[in-house]
Amino acid sequence: MDKELKEFIEFKNNYKFDYKEIIEDGDNLYCDGELLKDENGYISESSKWINVSYGLKGTFPKLLSNLFNYNFKFYDCDFGSIEGFFQGIKYKDIELQKQVFKYSGREAVSLKDATLYDWTKTGNIYFLGKEIKRDSLEYDQLVNELYISAIQNKLYRNAIKNCPLPIIHAIGKESKKETVFTRYEFELMLNSLHDFLNR
Repeated sequence: MDKELKEFIEFKNNYKFDYKEIIEDGDNLYCDGELLKDENGYISESSKWINVSYGLKGTFPKLLSNLFNYNFKFYDCDFGSIEGFFQGIKYKDIELQKQVFKYSGREAVSLKDATLYDWTKTGNIYFLGKEIKRDSLEYDQLVNELYISAIQNKLYRNAIKNCPLPIIHAIGKESKKETVFTRYEFELMLNSLHDFLNR
């Protein structure tokens, strides 16, 4: 895995990422000239992109969501999903954090309301007792390691590899002060992983 991590970081650092702008026009949203959201809600896919979200219709929008139940190991901890990590790092208590790591789906997201620590006030998260600045290279490196660990699950690896179109995440937040993984970070990660695995 160390070799793959090193190769991926080098690949990602040189990756030419096409971050697609979301444009508002009246009550509708558009992405790359395609309708993204109307009065019926978000659209899961077009001829130009896959919009990843656990609650949308379609196979790849769900399969590629951080909420999907993929089991993997990371730093000798058991994970039920990538979302388990992103909610778990909002906990200072190591034992509670390890419990959160095992969750997936909407249950994992709900656990953000069961922590006594508000990371947005300090700008810091915790991983196995270590305090890490959210907006830091150390954090970015940890997330790179997370995803390389996650793709050791062959189902997740194949889902990313087989995705037929560029990946967007329209519901993602833009500011690092509001979320532990922005829309840009998510889209860069999954698109670069897709191209890395298909290189």
